[in-house]
Amino acid sequence: MTPSLIHKHILLGVTGSIAAYKSADIVRRLREAGAIVRVIMTENAKRFITPLTMQAVSGHPIHEDLFDVRAEAAMGHIELARWADVIVVAPATADFMARLANGNANDLLTTLCLATRAPIALAPAMNQAMWQHVLTQDTLQVLKQKGIYFFEPDEGSQACGDVGPGRMMEPVEIVKKVSQLFVTGMLAGKKILITAGPTHEAIDPVRYMTNASSGKMGYALAQAAFEAGAEVSLISGPVHLAVLPHVTCFSVVSAQEMYAAVMKIVTHYDIFLAVAAVADYRCQHVLKQKLHKEEEQTQLQLERNPDIITAVGKLTKRPLIVGFAAETEDVIPRAKQKRKQKNMDLIVANCVGEGMGMNSDDNEVTVIGANFEKMLPRMSKQQLARALIEMIAKF
Repeated sequence: MTPSLIHKHILLGVTGSIAAYKSADIVRRLREAGAIVRVIMTENAKRFITPLTMQAVSGHPIHEDLFDVRAEAAMGHIELARWADVIVVAPATADFMARLANGNANDLLTTLCLATRAPIALAPAMNQAMWQHVLTQDTLQVLKQKGIYFFEPDEGSQACGDVGPGRMMEPVEIVKKVSQLFVTGMLAGKKILITAGPTHEAIDPVRYMTNASSGKMGYALAQAAFEAGAEVSLISGPVHLAVLPHVTCFSVVSAQEMYAAVMKIVTHYDIFLAVAAVADYRCQHVLKQKLHKEEEQTQLQLERNPDIITAVGKLTKRPLIVGFAAETEDVIPRAKQKRKQKNMDLIVANCVGEGMGMNSDDNEVTVIGANFEKMLPRMSKQQLARALIEMIAKF
């Protein structure tokens, strides 16, 4: 697998070119690299390669109709645009490039390109004369100025018999270029420590107190930090997530264990991201035998757990501290108060519930510093992680 493509959501657009036969190979290679791929086909693309072929290699139904009632009932074009981490159009014809440059949205693929916040990359394929024509080259420059990435075509023999530039870049090179879109180097040379997931506070040998944290946000940040060039260590509570092979991971269970693990190594790091949902309290006395339901009521005596962020904030040699605050009310005022009290540089605040926050795939947050406040709209946690890492790098 390619580390920067693991779990990435890639929309592959296929337009009407003879090079469309290579699109199946692109999908296969992206999936082998760890990506999740969905395919959008234009009407002319289906003249060169069948939807059934693309469905078979992608493992998902093909998206082809802007007004597909079934798609709107499930994943409509706006949801699909939000889902994407990147849109790759390979092959991209001269006609598609011209329509996109003019802001047209007259089919599903151009509509998705206008509706997404994700980066867009085009791999052109056309006759060498079309590629070199002044109008096509003008279109190329317009799209580049608008932030569209290009995997420019190779030179060689073409299906029409001509020789010259216009052959679509080979699939193996396209996949390599896609992976490089996520590798920014913004935090090259920095060491980052991240906490993730919940903690479990034992009641007896078979029961414990915990919360709804899944660890997805912390793990997504670890991945994004790695892609930004950082050396990443992750201290994780109990989660059901795959260990990231390129990240140093320490597993803990309780809040006290997480506290000890953080305080042992945190001074060796440049940045500390306190993402874990650490239990505020633990049982004063953990029962040695199972608590049986013999009584109608029972009482547990609780005591405070050590506050990890507060402890790190008091260190003489401390890293940049970024905390997370999940609230159900008065989100921004509470977050601002926490940031000051615990000596954080930044705090990321979100309101839990309504399909966002803990144990969900999406989130919507507000990042608060001493002199600024910025809201990041609802997006997947992977997309949010990359946006947060970019903000932290600039900070």
